[in-house]
Amino acid sequence: MSSESERTATSDGVQIHQSRRLPDFLQSVNLKYVKLGYHYLVSYLLTLCLVPLMAVILIQASQLNPDDLHLLWLHLQYNLVSVVIFFVVLVFGSTVYIMTRPRSVYLVDYSCYRPPSHLQVKFHQFMEHSKLTGDFDDSSLEFQRRILQRSGLGEETYVPEAMHYLPPRPSMSAAREEAEQVMFGALDNLFANTNVKAKDIGILVVNCSLFNPTPSLSAMILNKYKLRGNIRSFNLGGMGCSAGVIAIDLAKDLLQVHRNTYAVVVSTENITQNWYFGNKKSMLIPNCLFRVGGSAVLLSNKSSDRRRAKYKLVHVVRTHRGADDKAFRCVYQEQDDAGKTGVSLSKDLMAIAGGALKANITTLGPLVLPISEQLLFFSTLVTKKLLNAKVKPYIPDFKLAFDHFCIHAGGRAVIDELEKNLQLLPTHVEASRMTLHRFGNTSSSSIWYELAYTEAKGRMRKRNRVWQIAFGSGFKCNSAVWEALRNVKPSPNSPWEDCIDKYPVQIVA
Repeated sequence: MSSESERTATSDGVQIHQSRRLPDFLQSVNLKYVKLGYHYLVSYLLTLCLVPLMAVILIQASQLNPDDLHLLWLHLQYNLVSVVIFFVVLVFGSTVYIMTRPRSVYLVDYSCYRPPSHLQVKFHQFMEHSKLTGDFDDSSLEFQRRILQRSGLGEETYVPEAMHYLPPRPSMSAAREEAEQVMFGALDNLFANTNVKAKDIGILVVNCSLFNPTPSLSAMILNKYKLRGNIRSFNLGGMGCSAGVIAIDLAKDLLQVHRNTYAVVVSTENITQNWYFGNKKSMLIPNCLFRVGGSAVLLSNKSSDRRRAKYKLVHVVRTHRGADDKAFRCVYQEQDDAGKTGVSLSKDLMAIAGGALKANITTLGPLVLPISEQLLFFSTLVTKKLLNAKVKPYIPDFKLAFDHFCIHAGGRAVIDELEKNLQLLPTHVEASRMTLHRFGNTSSSSIWYELAYTEAKGRMRKRNRVWQIAFGSGFKCNSAVWEALRNVKPSPNSPWEDCIDKYPVQIVA
């Protein structure tokens, strides 16, 4: 007690002593506020320069008398031909611009599939089931147990029906059933929320990396919903977890060509026939991370849909590192020595992902970063190149460009690395971590579960910008940038509808 009183008295004494002099501003001013002030100064520099100019013009105009106006009118009459030519060129140029400018692409709504609760798998069930199959040795079982503990997944993720049997039943019919449940579940909810008729859909893009039956998944959707015969349908396969952004990019390009129509993008992955039953460590990781999930997105190029749309597509940037052999093979489907098929993940995966991310944000940065950040980056680059100085590379602050981040929930390590390298705060990666915890790695659809989380938390405001970033085999890094057109509320039957109040949860390291 006495020591605590002494410390308190000492502390109080210091406070009294310090209050008698001015604070040390050099020590108390936070660098981030200086940087924020610089950002605002540079961003509004043009406005600050134009205001005095406009003031001078207005003052001069206010001093014109009727004689001055009469002389100006006579001058225009004597140069009538020039005036007519000017207006003809102006009207023609405006018409050409309006006819050739890129059409706006609106995200009317989207839906994420939430599997039934009986497909949930807890850690102890996963491990017990893996042991009882008899396919894994003790070393592989222990490896899977460690991966699960460190994965960031929770106890409520889902695996397909076929994996709940003993022995598992990974048949073609079971895989088709999984695909139908996920795709049709997401689409039924999307059509119910948007009241869009199936006959109004002019474009359909489906992406699924590992399950590509004949007829295709897109044909399954056409058959189910009786879509029109002249629909432009596409089925993307083998393009990994970043294929959702690729599908959005393809739909965007098609919407530039085909007027006044809707595009539906379905993103999913199929686990039933792609579960690995061998003992190669690098091929066991997907078993522990990948879970059932899928999304359906409704896009429109109709100007009338702007009022009810949630977002507007601003940019899509795609980066492909497939020319590099290591990048090409870092996520690779193959057979092990026992002839069992699975997807192998290379130890170089994180380094390759970092290189792909660097290339992607180098292209994306000039499109989205404020001029203040671009000047800082350019000045650092020039200093390093011309003066050959050992200057630490400047990492642009993407928090000034985006309000929300949807980082592909590929695994805990992926989220950790992007949080560190992009200098993000825990709140910026909360949606990604909670999606991984609640639904696992749902492949290309994970970025939509993350967006749904942000909406369910009530954080999406008008004019907020969202950065969706995903990584996939090949190796690819793809980004999509969206702008909220209103304060966005979650749609009915959101995947977080019954559990959002429990999140965020503390994830044990």
